[in-house]
Amino acid sequence: MTVATSNDIFRGHRALGLVCNSIPFVLKFQQQRKEYLIFTAVGRHFHAYGGTRLNLLSISPLHDDEISALACDSRRVYSAAGGKIFSWKKGVELKQSYIGQHETRIKFLLPFGDHLLSADESGKVVVWNKEDSEVYTTLELDSIGGISVMMHPNTYVNKILFASNQGLMQLWNIASNKLVYEFKKFKGEQITALEQSPAVDVAGIGFASGKIILHNLKLDETILDFVQDWGPVTAVSFRSHGPAHMATASPSGHMAIWDLEEQKLHSQLFEAHQNKITRLQYLNNEPLLISSGSDNALRMWIFDMADGGGRMLKVREGHAHPPRRVRFYDIHGKQILSGGGDSTLKSFSTVHDAYNRNFGCATYSKKSLKRAKTTESKELLRFPPVIDIASEVTREKQWDSVVTVHQDMRLVQTWSADKGSLGKHKLIHERFFKDNRYHKAIASCAAVSSCGNFAIIGYSSGHLDRFNLQSGQHRESYGPDGLAHRGQIRFVGSDCLNQFVISAGADGLVNFWSFKKHTSKPISSLTLDSSCSMGHLHRESGMLALGLDDFSVVIVDLSVRRVVRKFTTVKAPISDLAFSPDARWLIGSTMDSVVRTWDLPTGHLISAFRTPSPVSSLCFSPTGDFLATALADNVGIYLWANTTIYDAVSLTPLKADFIPKQEEKLPSSRIDKGLEDEEDGVNDDENIEDAAEERTLSQNKENSDLVLLSDLPVSRWLNLLNMDVIRMRNKPQEAVKKPEAAPFFLPTVQGLEFKFLVEEDADGEKSSKVVKTSASRSYSAFANFLLRCSETNNYAPVMDRLKQLGPSVIELEIRSLSEENGGSLELMAAFLEAMEAALRTKKDYELVNSYLALFMKLHTPVVLDNDDICERLQLVMEAQNDSYEGLKKLFSQSLCVVNYLRSAVL
Repeated sequence: MTVATSNDIFRGHRALGLVCNSIPFVLKFQQQRKEYLIFTAVGRHFHAYGGTRLNLLSISPLHDDEISALACDSRRVYSAAGGKIFSWKKGVELKQSYIGQHETRIKFLLPFGDHLLSADESGKVVVWNKEDSEVYTTLELDSIGGISVMMHPNTYVNKILFASNQGLMQLWNIASNKLVYEFKKFKGEQITALEQSPAVDVAGIGFASGKIILHNLKLDETILDFVQDWGPVTAVSFRSHGPAHMATASPSGHMAIWDLEEQKLHSQLFEAHQNKITRLQYLNNEPLLISSGSDNALRMWIFDMADGGGRMLKVREGHAHPPRRVRFYDIHGKQILSGGGDSTLKSFSTVHDAYNRNFGCATYSKKSLKRAKTTESKELLRFPPVIDIASEVTREKQWDSVVTVHQDMRLVQTWSADKGSLGKHKLIHERFFKDNRYHKAIASCAAVSSCGNFAIIGYSSGHLDRFNLQSGQHRESYGPDGLAHRGQIRFVGSDCLNQFVISAGADGLVNFWSFKKHTSKPISSLTLDSSCSMGHLHRESGMLALGLDDFSVVIVDLSVRRVVRKFTTVKAPISDLAFSPDARWLIGSTMDSVVRTWDLPTGHLISAFRTPSPVSSLCFSPTGDFLATALADNVGIYLWANTTIYDAVSLTPLKADFIPKQEEKLPSSRIDKGLEDEEDGVNDDENIEDAAEERTLSQNKENSDLVLLSDLPVSRWLNLLNMDVIRMRNKPQEAVKKPEAAPFFLPTVQGLEFKFLVEEDADGEKSSKVVKTSASRSYSAFANFLLRCSETNNYAPVMDRLKQLGPSVIELEIRSLSEENGGSLELMAAFLEAMEAALRTKKDYELVNSYLALFMKLHTPVVLDNDDICERLQLVMEAQNDSYEGLKKLFSQSLCVVNYLRSAVL
C-alpha cells in the first residue's frame, strides 16, 4: 500500500482527438506494408498514420520542445524541436541527434541523398551528414530576407532551391557551397509555396497575393499563371495519375483544382478544412489527394466523380477549437460528448478511435447553409460555440436525446445520439418573440430529465421552461410568468423520479419546483452565501454541488434541502465540478489550473494536481475508471486513470489550502489495436526480416521457457486421432466406383490422386518410354521429400509441408510410414528425427504433439519390436520433456496463485 502525495489518485492515461497541427505532414511509401505512411506533428510528439485507413500506427517519444518541422526519406523520419534535430527508425527508435548549430527555431528540414538540410528562422542553413551527424557545410542566406520554403528540383544534382518572403529565389550547389543562379522576376512578392511538377525543370510557385505560376527553372520563364480568390497560396500539389491537374490551397480552408491542359479552373472544394490548409499531396499514380490543416483534421479526397471532381473519402479529425464542455454519455463510460468552439458536437470513444463520431455543426438551416456561397454568409448561419451539454440515454432510439446550449443564443439545439446527427428541434419559448423586454435574453443552462422525455432550460432573464423532446413543444414554465429567479439562472436539474426541478441563480437562491404541477411559488428555497456560478447534480445520491461567485463550493443534500458541506479554500473561479459514481468524491477544476478532489464523508482535500493551462471542463466516468478534462487552450481531451481501482492507495488528507507547484505531464495519444490486425509500430525498409522469425528469436532470447503455437485452425490437428471415426461417419451409402485399372506394368504413385510414376532425368526430361520400377520410387511424394530432408539433416521444410496438408492426407501419410503399408523403418526413423528437430525449435508445439500421438496410435506394435525406433523415440521424449519443463513450472505457479486467491475469497 502506498501513501498518497499531492496526486496519487489520477494518472495520465491517454489523449483523445489529437490528429495534427499547423506543421505540414510528410509522406512516404513503406515497401513492407505496401501503403503510404503519413507523419503529422502533435505538440511534442509526431504520429504515423496508415494511408489506407488513416489509422494510427505509432507515436514518437516525447521531445524536449514543440516540434517545428518534419521530414522523411525511405529509411528515417526526421523531426526538429527548438534548435535540435532527431532521426528516428520505425518512428519510435532514436538513431541520431543533430545539435549544436542552430540557435533559433528550425523551420524546415530536407533530406537530400546522404545529407540532411536544416534551415532556422535566422536564415542559417546547415548541411549534415546523415550517418555520423557531422556538419558537411553551412550556408548563410541573409541576403534573401528569410527563407519561406526550399525544394530540390528533380535531376538537379547537388542543387537546392531557396525561396524567400521578399520574392527572391536562389539556386545553390551544396557540394561546392556556391550560388548557381538567382531568380529576380518575383522580387517584392512573398513566396508561400514551392512544389516540383511531374515535368522536369518546371516548378509550381504560390504567392501571398493568391497568384500561382508554373515556372521553367532552366530557362527562367513563366509557362502558366493562375489566381485564386481566397488569399495566399498555402500549398501546391500536382497530380501524376490521369489528367494534368494542379491543386492549390488557401488559409480559408478552400481548395482549387486547375486543369493545366485547358489552362482553366477545373473544380473547387469549398470548406475542405475549417482553417488554414497546411499541405496538399497527391498520391503517386492514384486519384487520391491528402490534405491537412490547422483545424486538427487529416482528410483523403478521391477524384472519381463523373465530371472529374473530388469528394471526401476518409477523414480523421478532432476539434478545430478547444472544447468548451465535455460530458460522458453512456452508462458504461465509453463515449464522451464534446462541444467545441467550432460549434460542432463530437463523440470520442475511450475504447477505440473507430467509434468516434462527428454529429456536425449546429446551424439555423441546413438547406440555407448548403446554398450559401460566401464564407461570411455561412458564418452567419452557424451557431456560436457550445457552452453546455445535457443528455440522457433512456429514449435515444425514439427521439433526440442530447441538447446543447450555445453562447449568447436563446435557441437550444437538440441532437440525435442514435443517428449521430443534428436533431429535429430548436427549443425556444414564444415569449421571446412577442415581449420586447426579453429580446436580449439568452439560454444559460439546460438539463434532460431522467426519463428522457423533457428538456429543462434556464435563461439569463430568470425564466425556467420545460420542453418535450419528442415534439419540441413547450410544456411548462416555473414561477410567476415563468420567472423562477431574479436574474440569470446558472443551474437547472431534476431528480431521478421527476418529482421536482432544482434551479440555482445569480440571486443566491436554490429553488425547488414541482415537476408536474404549475405553481407560482417554489416548494422550498435555500439561500446561499453568494451567487451561484455553476453546478453539478448526482441524481442517484441526491447530492448537488454548486460553485459560487466567492470561489467557494457547497454541497446540498436534496433529501433535507440544506447545505451539508462547504469548501472555502479555493482562490480562483470554479470552471466545472463532477462527482464520483458513488458520490464519495467531488472533483473540481478552477481557473488557476488546479484540479482538486475532496472526500465528502470527511470533508478533506485528498488530491490536487496542476495542469499546463486551466481546465475548462471535466467529467467523471460512470464506471469510475477515468476522469476526462478539456483545457482552455488545447484541442484535445485528456483521460486520467483512477489508480484506486487497481492499486491500494492510502488517501492521506492534504492541507485545505494546498496548491501543487509542479505541473502534471499531459498524457499523449495511444494506439488502438482492438479492431485492427496491425503490426507494432512502423517498420522501415532497412534490414527487413521475416516477422515470424523475429518473434521466434526474441522469444528464444527473452522467454526460453515458453513455446510458440501455430496459427493453423484447430480443425487441422485436433481430430487427427479420430480420423477412423470420422471416415466411418462420412462413408457414402452407395459403393464407390473403382477407377479404370491401369496396365500392370505401369506403376502408380500412392496418394489420394491417381497418378502414374514417371521417371525423369536430372535435366527434367523423360529418359525412356519404358518406366523402370524401384523400391524407393514406390514411396509417396511426402515420403520421398522426407528422405531428401534426412540426407541433408534439414527437417524445417517437413513441418512446412505438413502444415499445407489436410487432416485426412496427414493421417494417410503417417499410416504409410510402416513397412506393411508401403513404407520402411528408414522412413519411420526420419519422421521421428523431424519431430525431434521441431520440438527443439519450440515452434508449432500443438502440431508436433498431435503428429506424434497419431504416430504412436498407428505404429505402436512396430515401435516395440524394433530397438532402433525405440532409441529414436527416446530422443524425441527427451526433447519433449525439455520443451515442457519450463511450461510445467509456469503452470504450477499460476495454479498455486489461483488456488490461493480462491481460498482467500471463500
